[in-house]
Amino acid sequence: MPSFAPLRPTLGLARAATATARSFSSSASRSIARMILTGRLGAEPELTATSSGQEVVRYSIGTSYGPRDNRQTSWFRVGAFLPEGAQRDYIMSLPKGTLVYLEGDASMRSYENADGQKQTNLNIVQRSLEVLTRPQQHGNDQ
Repeated sequence: MPSFAPLRPTLGLARAATATARSFSSSASRSIARMILTGRLGAEPELTATSSGQEVVRYSIGTSYGPRDNRQTSWFRVGAFLPEGAQRDYIMSLPKGTLVYLEGDASMRSYENADGQKQTNLNIVQRSLEVLTRPQQHGNDQ
């Protein structure tokens, strides 16, 4: 009767699997922090220009957590580099309070403020944005 030994990956096979997994990528290996947020727009998005002259759509998203009587909100600033067109116009037309689902790349930046104190910002660059619900309009439209 044949005996079977339990299958265990050898170190060589594990290295080969790692090497082949990377061979199908078309981009360079790099570390990245991806964030997923579901929250409400804190204000209408604004179109601004960077120091190099590139236009960027900036907006903030608030996420709330905790019990109703002690709810806390975290605010995230988001930038979206969108060319002129329907997508940018759509995002620019979103009103304050719109519930959105955002996927973006996150990075930390440190700087010194005018008082000489070290500050750190979390920057998020939008990859995709989905509108979940728009705020209800209250009042008479007469």
